[in-house]
Amino acid sequence: MSELEAVTDGVLRRCRELGFARAGIAPAEATAYEAELRQWLAAGKHGEMGYLKRHEELLVDPRRVMPGARSIVCVADRYAVGEGAEAFGRKGRDGAKGNCEGEGPRGRIARYARGEDYHVVMKKRLHQLCDELGGRFPGEQFRACVDTAPLLEREYARRAGIGAIGKHTLLIEPGVGSYLLLGEVLTTLELAPSEPVERDICGRCRRCIEACPTEAIALWSVDASRCISYLTIEHRRAIDGDLFSGMGDRIFGCDVCQEVCPHNQPTLSKGEAAINPAYARRREGFDLLKVLDWREEDRRAAFVKSAMRRATLEMMKRNALIAAGNILAERDDAALEARIAAIARDKGEDPMVRETARSVLARRRVAGEEERAS
Repeated sequence: MSELEAVTDGVLRRCRELGFARAGIAPAEATAYEAELRQWLAAGKHGEMGYLKRHEELLVDPRRVMPGARSIVCVADRYAVGEGAEAFGRKGRDGAKGNCEGEGPRGRIARYARGEDYHVVMKKRLHQLCDELGGRFPGEQFRACVDTAPLLEREYARRAGIGAIGKHTLLIEPGVGSYLLLGEVLTTLELAPSEPVERDICGRCRRCIEACPTEAIALWSVDASRCISYLTIEHRRAIDGDLFSGMGDRIFGCDVCQEVCPHNQPTLSKGEAAINPAYARRREGFDLLKVLDWREEDRRAAFVKSAMRRATLEMMKRNALIAAGNILAERDDAALEARIAAIARDKGEDPMVRETARSVLARRRVAGEEERAS
């Protein structure tokens, strides 16, 4: 074994010792999708995520993020395996009271947000790795990244052999699935590249494209401005009413494209794929009436150690109103309907929240008129 291979093997072994499910090395080279990235940004498919446009030149080459970078240590945590679809607007599938924060109609949250904040969980270990490597190689630079750096992390995770990119643009670990959280260490240290995953893991399957409730997915591309995850987490303004019904009961994130993916269906092999304990499910959703009554201190208390802190109080109320309207389209709930009407009348409420409440009520009236006319 050469010195380069020995050093690389030691780095990957340390990643496993730190609890990462997968680890690999990608060369710090320019993206192979520069033209596609620039076209996607030019078409406005990044929505209001202006930081992507601002960092466009950095995104195309990690050596612009860290001059002299030679390698990217890519790691992955698993937060779920073999997860199927869940019931609409009801309590968690195991019926545990603690999972949905109340007994009323609930708003669902994405699986990755049901445990501790992955940014903190992953960065703590990546910073430890950087400190250790910095001590061994004092002339080199190391930077830990979890979402915060302008890196096309799924592309480099594929190059590092962790998985293949699916038609929904998420990374799929062969034999396990796509419920993965990614992190990186960008470094000037030369390491031996891992064998990349080159094969098409999707074949003729189009389930994610056909199942997307807002038609946000095309072949290996997502229009973020229509994606439920973007709308509920990143979009800061009122949401287009035409997208309301597709959002269902989701108030933070969306798992539909992963739920229908054949690679995420329960199998015996997936029983051996361990989930990091930090992501153990603390809740699956929130009681919508409670969210609609939240004050800022309630939001903060609910989001302690949670990745959901990114969503503001006004965003969460907006999302809860849309989910409430969709649940009312399925079944009657006098308390929920009365609360929406009260918010629509409340002049002290945030303008975006009031506008959303009025839009929900207007859609309810139109649906009622159409039902009576038929």
